[in-house]
This record gives sequence, structure tokens and C-alpha cells, in this order.
Amino acid sequence: MESLSTRVLTSVVGFTIISLLVWIGWIAMLPLLLFVSVMGLYEYIRMLEHNDIDVRRVSLGVFGAAIIVASLPMLPAVPWLGGSWREVVLTVALGCLLVMEVMRPGERPLERVVYSMFGLLYIPWLLGYFLLLRYTPDSGEGLLYFALPLLATFAADIGGYFGGHFFGRRKLAPEISPGKTVEGAIGGLAFSFITVLIFSQLTHIGSPLEALLYSILVASASQLGDLAESLLKRALKTKDSGSSLPGHGGFLDRLDSLLFAVPATYLFLNISVFTR
Repeated sequence: MESLSTRVLTSVVGFTIISLLVWIGWIAMLPLLLFVSVMGLYEYIRMLEHNDIDVRRVSLGVFGAAIIVASLPMLPAVPWLGGSWREVVLTVALGCLLVMEVMRPGERPLERVVYSMFGLLYIPWLLGYFLLLRYTPDSGEGLLYFALPLLATFAADIGGYFGGHFFGRRKLAPEISPGKTVEGAIGGLAFSFITVLIFSQLTHIGSPLEALLYSILVASASQLGDLAESLLKRALKTKDSGSSLPGHGGFLDRLDSLLFAVPATYLFLNISVFTR
């Protein structure tokens, strides 16, 4: 009960702070995302170190921050069609990492490049979509759309917990996350759909069919994000990514579902399904 109350308290405080910062806009979200990116990369590097895997720590921090800043939607467009500053930063990061390994090669240079690039893609690249979604299609409606993955992910977690607790029989991914069940995943999808349907009808941002399609997408993305982090921790022989958040482990443990749900929502909206 003490652990449960700690988890609930941390969730309520975190949700309140995040909601306030998202409402304020990019001027508050940018330092928050930079902080979360640094903490997430720190947890990632610590997990690697426990397995004797080395990465370019300073480069990860610098390029991680650059990717977050490059995600600001109010930046001038790149001077060529179809590109973004995020892609520029990622390309420069790859080039610099390769140059550093050529200039100062050590043991397992390719491994250093691969794990460094994965860290950039998994944490700051995905976090950058939080800024992109907040201003899609503009600052007004973006605030409304940003609530979608928060509500849908929260509902999927609740539905998945109770569905698995009362009806769980068949394991969803026993080798990666033994506690997850097929029935829990179905319960999460059902509760997510109900929540999104109610929200979309109250705000008039989509039809029931669109709500169903979005619920399937975000519930799947949420489960994938959770399982992806479980896969990473299992591969690196770690129980939790960190201990920064009481009752929740580390930042990556808390954000694993949203790291996939928010980009999925951004892509879903830009394929033009939810429209007024």
C-alpha cells in the first residue's frame, strides 16, 4: 500500500506539473524536455556502463540537446524541400561520431557509434515530438491534441492493469515482460477507446471511427514503448532504468509508453485523420 500510494502521489504531482508546463507552451516545455533528455541519457549511459559498453557521453549530451532545440516548430524552415533541422542535427551527429572514432579509435569503435546513435534516436529524437505535437496545427488546437496521447496512454495503462488482473491468462510477451497478458492488452485498448471517444465527442475533433482507429494506434504504440524499454532493460540486465522517481524507477521507466504514443499521435494527425 505504501508503494502504491507513493506511485499515485508521484503520478499526480508529475501530471500536474507537466500539464501546467504544456499549457504555458514552448518557453516552459523546452527546459523541461532538455532536463528529461539529459536524465534519460544519463540513465541509458548508466545501464550501458553496467554492461561494460562505452559511448561518447559528451557528444550524446550536446547532440541530444541540439535535437530538442531543433524540434521547435517556430524555427525557420530549412532551405530545401522536405527536410528539417532535426534531420540536420542527426546527420551531423553521425558524421561527428564517425570522425571521432577514426581520429581516436579505441576498443569496439563500431559498437560505440551504434549505441550512441541509438541513444539519440530513442530519447531526444522521440522527445522532440512533444514540441512538434504541442504546435500541431497551431498553439491553440495543439494544446487540445496534446491531451490525446496523455489520456489515451493513461486509460490504456488502467484498462491493461485491471484487464490483466481479473482476466489475464495468456502471456503477451513472456520472454520480455512476463507480467503482460493478451487480455490486459485488450482491456487497455477498450478503455483507451472509451476515453478517446468521450473526449473526441466533447471537443468535436473526430468521429467514432476516427476515435477507434486512433485508439488502436496509440494503445499499440503504448504497449510497444513499454515492451521496447523492457527489452532494453532485459538486454542490459537491469531491473529499473534508474531511481529518480519514487515508486516509478527512472525517467525512462515512466516515459516509455509516451515516447512512442506522442510520435504516433503526431504522425496520425499529419496523415489528416482528426480534423475539425
